[in-house]
Amino acid sequence: MASTCEVRSLQWVMAIFLVALVGGARAVSICNIDSAQLNECRPAVTGNSPKPPTKKCCDVVHQANLPCLCNYKSAFPAFGINPALAMALPKKCGMNTPRECHVV
Repeated sequence: MASTCEVRSLQWVMAIFLVALVGGARAVSICNIDSAQLNECRPAVTGNSPKPPTKKCCDVVHQANLPCLCNYKSAFPAFGINPALAMALPKKCGMNTPRECHVV
């Protein structure tokens, strides 16, 4: 069972993603990236026929603290993000995939 602190942290992250994905006026920083930058990768991680990540998306992936970001993969479906597609981005962008990013 998750501790109260873990649950509260997940709630904050979900709120941040929600604000970012619905076009909130203020961007926030999470895991070394600006939440507004997350939309650069949205076409590569959503839908039945996702597009390959763009250079801008890969730039975001390269600057992100991936182990930090990947710890929140369980929240991705709530925002229409396919966790398996999201966790495949590092490899598609020429990076090693951190162990936290492996989908089980």
